[in-house]
Amino acid sequence: MNYGRLGLTDPDGSSRRSISNEPHSHTRKCKLKFLLIVAAILIVASAISAAMLVVLRKNAGLAETRLRRPSQAISRICGQTRSRSLCVNSLLDFPGASTASDKDLVHITVNMTLQHFGRALYVASEISNVDMDLHVRSAYEDCMELLDDSVDLLSRSLASVSSSVGSTQDIMTWLSAALTNHDTCSDGFEQLNGYVKNQMLDRLKNLSELVSSCLAIFAAVGRNKDFSGVPIQNKRRRLLNSDNEEHGKFPKCLSGRDRRLLFMPASAIQADIIVSKDGNGTFKTIAEAIKKAPEYSNRRFIIYVKAGKIKEKDLKVGRKKTNIMFMGDGKGKTVISGGRSVQDNITTFHTASFAATGAGFIVKDITFENYAGPHKHQAVALRVGADHAVVYRCNVIGYQDTLYVHSQRQFYRECDIYGTVDFIFGNAAVVFQNCTIHARKPLPLQKNTITAQNRKDPNQNTGISIHACRIVAEPDLKNEKGAYPTYLGRPWKLYSRTVYMLSNLGDHIHPRGWLEWNATFALDTLYYGEYQNYGPGAAVAQRVKWPGYSVITSPVVASQFTVGQFIYGSAWLPSTGVAFLAGLST
Repeated sequence: MNYGRLGLTDPDGSSRRSISNEPHSHTRKCKLKFLLIVAAILIVASAISAAMLVVLRKNAGLAETRLRRPSQAISRICGQTRSRSLCVNSLLDFPGASTASDKDLVHITVNMTLQHFGRALYVASEISNVDMDLHVRSAYEDCMELLDDSVDLLSRSLASVSSSVGSTQDIMTWLSAALTNHDTCSDGFEQLNGYVKNQMLDRLKNLSELVSSCLAIFAAVGRNKDFSGVPIQNKRRRLLNSDNEEHGKFPKCLSGRDRRLLFMPASAIQADIIVSKDGNGTFKTIAEAIKKAPEYSNRRFIIYVKAGKIKEKDLKVGRKKTNIMFMGDGKGKTVISGGRSVQDNITTFHTASFAATGAGFIVKDITFENYAGPHKHQAVALRVGADHAVVYRCNVIGYQDTLYVHSQRQFYRECDIYGTVDFIFGNAAVVFQNCTIHARKPLPLQKNTITAQNRKDPNQNTGISIHACRIVAEPDLKNEKGAYPTYLGRPWKLYSRTVYMLSNLGDHIHPRGWLEWNATFALDTLYYGEYQNYGPGAAVAQRVKWPGYSVITSPVVASQFTVGQFIYGSAWLPSTGVAFLAGLST
């Protein structure tokens, strides 16, 4: 099957585009050289790990030479995957695999996949100096960033397997994100032709299938007694008793400092950095503040952005900037604004007015907007690919592709999100709670689609959960809602997964509820569900009759998409100080 972009079109029939980036610069060349060195180091480190397995299993290499048939362990492991032949052949070529146990093959499979990604990053760096037009350069640089992030994710996964520290769900999250990164990279070249595309696709070959195999194996770890010896701890997390708490209350286990951070206004908090355009702070720009923030911080590092409208390009809290918290003076007061769109010859991925990929990212009391307008199509206001990310009491304002929930685990609370086409999209495991989602008037002949979820693999632990939210129409849409129908979502990729639970749906929601992406694509593989929603748009009698759609009646099933179970928030959300409900109760 083809798991690529598959007829990606806007509701008005136009193609969803991903076009050029900014010209290649000396700084980017330096970054690419650095990536090449890092990739080489990772390949060597991974090879050393493989060599250790060979030492532990004497004569394993000779056994592999004499016998190309898979061992019973390889057959069992690869039997769990969606690409059995590739899994078997790849393991037969890997030192020590033929004589390895089931337990060791789990380690080896991740190690092998890391080596392939590291090698792809290393070799792809070699074509950085090839002449490329803006569109090709954009797609290439997207891939280099995403491959680098994936090498880090796979390295973390391997370390967790090797040390028996961490949980299966952590690893499933990181593997899911690596697969999403690969998918985003491939999508960038979809509409291109030529030497660079051919070279990159050759380097990307089989990477998606290898990560998919790792995902399938770890999914089996969680359900199959045969893999009980795998050194991954499925930690039993103590769920907070937040079902009985009132809205707006904070979990009782929070530290005093975290409680103060959430209750106090930003101006009363002793921030590490203050950003003020008038010069009365540490820096005048957000870019300077991000640059100054520490890398791999283990403590909360607070950046307070004073009221005002900030227009800066390329604002991103990168992967190395961990545990960063941005605080503003409130919705509509502190505004981070941008107007870039695909019409400016940049990819959708890079149109974001603000982006964050550093784990532990938190932001509260800030407005993010992209003012490009509906006629400029894809224009992202906020893109998040950070694990354990929290967006609290923020506005996210745009039209098409407003909020890019790209990957990993994310939580949004008391936010207002505005848009038209696919305005909440991506492949994170994300829960929206107590948020208001505003549909705006789109272009003529367009239809509004609130979500476009792009889960590619059935074993990815990703999806969009909209819990206890309000789905409303903006004034510009209310009077013409008959001409501009609004749908709850449409499937961007084959295993798209979205649920609405205990939410108030306005009368602008079309009775069918959901919209096809392209004819019958994904209708029997997607998972779309609704659970006890209410309001004039919540009636389900005329909903679509797709095999993948269901009206959820069981609270046990619905609970799978709550904070406590879907993003395992009861383990990490308390430390952020953000109010949340772990279960279904509203």
